Amino acid sequence: MFIVTAEQMQKMDRYTIEEFGIPGRVLMENAGRGAVKFFLETCGPTPATRVAVVAGRGNNGGDGWVMARYLMEKQIPVTVFLLSARDRVKGDAKANMDLVEKLLPYFPDCAVVEIPDAAALDREKTRLTHHDLFVDAVFGTGLNSDVRGMFKTVIQCINQTKKPVFAVDIPSGLNADTGAVCGVCINAAATATFGFAKTGHILYPGNEYTGQLQVIDIGIPGFAAGKQDLGFQVMEKQTIAPLFPARAFNTHKGSFGHLLVLAGSPGKTGAAALCANAAKRIGTGLVTVGVPEQINPVVETLVVEPMTVPLPETASGTLAPDGLDRILALAENRQALALGPGLGTDPDTQKLVTSLVETCSLPLIMDADAINCLADNPAVLCSRKSPAVLTPHPGEMARLAGITTAQVQADRPGTARAFAQKFNVILVLKGAQTLIALPDGRMFLCPAGNPGMATGGMGDVLTGMIAGLAAQGFSLENAALAGVFIHGLCGDLLADTFGGFGFLAKDMIRTIPEIIHRHLT
Repeated sequence: MFIVTAEQMQKMDRYTIEEFGIPGRVLMENAGRGAVKFFLETCGPTPATRVAVVAGRGNNGGDGWVMARYLMEKQIPVTVFLLSARDRVKGDAKANMDLVEKLLPYFPDCAVVEIPDAAALDREKTRLTHHDLFVDAVFGTGLNSDVRGMFKTVIQCINQTKKPVFAVDIPSGLNADTGAVCGVCINAAATATFGFAKTGHILYPGNEYTGQLQVIDIGIPGFAAGKQDLGFQVMEKQTIAPLFPARAFNTHKGSFGHLLVLAGSPGKTGAAALCANAAKRIGTGLVTVGVPEQINPVVETLVVEPMTVPLPETASGTLAPDGLDRILALAENRQALALGPGLGTDPDTQKLVTSLVETCSLPLIMDADAINCLADNPAVLCSRKSPAVLTPHPGEMARLAGITTAQVQADRPGTARAFAQKFNVILVLKGAQTLIALPDGRMFLCPAGNPGMATGGMGDVLTGMIAGLAAQGFSLENAALAGVFIHGLCGDLLADTFGGFGFLAKDMIRTIPEIIHRHLT
């Protein structure tokens, strides 16, 4: 599913009206009619239900007027509260307001209430709040500043009623591009949006204010959408499943790649094991784990199918740069390199990581301490010999980008896209709604996953999954997409089984084959 910015949607609307020749009033009619259908399905109003349509003076209000007309014709009592003077309503919105007012003599249970200012709101506030359902048609997708004055009061009053609210296009007060709340925001039970979902509907916290979302086809032609660079998608099963064709009958372990993992340090042996075991569970033929010599006996007890190789270590017990030649020799017969889980950030280990980035020809999947080792000099990524996937959490992303974690979280898509394009890497920004940013500017959002996954080791499992798929011959793009999506589905399966907390990273690993079998093959 593609998601768009407010500007992209406005350009599609304008092209449809001005170039293709479909009048704006037709689009508004289609929007209101489709929204009413969804409203009836989700909110279930009856002739005994009192519905308040709260309309602004723009086109979003116009959609609300269309909805009001259809509801009136279904004998549902509707009161439209216009948050403007009548003479300020123009264009298609005015045409639909006029239609509603022409119908009023035939529907005595319906009314239009004009609220042009705060004084009028004070007089009508009790009447407004005494309704069973609300249709929010105040602000559209163009809002990008804080809601103030009378509009702020109206939104607060509606929310305080605790009655169901149905939002037209987007909940009023929500930034359509970032999902941020512009001071206050309608807390909608459901939202009907038009043409395409907007990024603000999907991104946190916007997804929590949007409620149940349905995209309404209003007649925008496909080629109008094609004129926009629709580069942001929500991942779906039907796009991931084709990456997992049935395996040929006469295959063997050598048919599915050999992954090299460089990970672990004293106190972090589990990270190496989780990464390696996850790679095996996702179907990699062979996995070799290179670890500091002193922890090799421990790691051997944590992995069974993966092989281990003890490597030279620093005085602090982390991987040492004098092991570079041996690592490069190991890499010669492997198909991908997972680098970083539990690696440590000893200065000498940082040198090793930098050297590997500059010299290793294998596709790189870099996580955790490998990313931290590059934080002071991310420019080394520009001198690498191979494609790379980086999988930072927000704190690691902040260190890489030289900004604060708060800044990363304030604009996760922008941060991820900018870094991926600048350094020509695939950037997997972990967290709630993990994002995958590609060097060409395209982005993907993972809808799977849950708060129960907020525990140590989950990132190590993800690294092993992505790297294991890369070793099997997946492109790095497909490995990142499939790995992230399966990872989220595994977490959701565990949440369904055990509840919202208490499951572990090692539990995730056991669910990988089931998820692939159940959803992708």
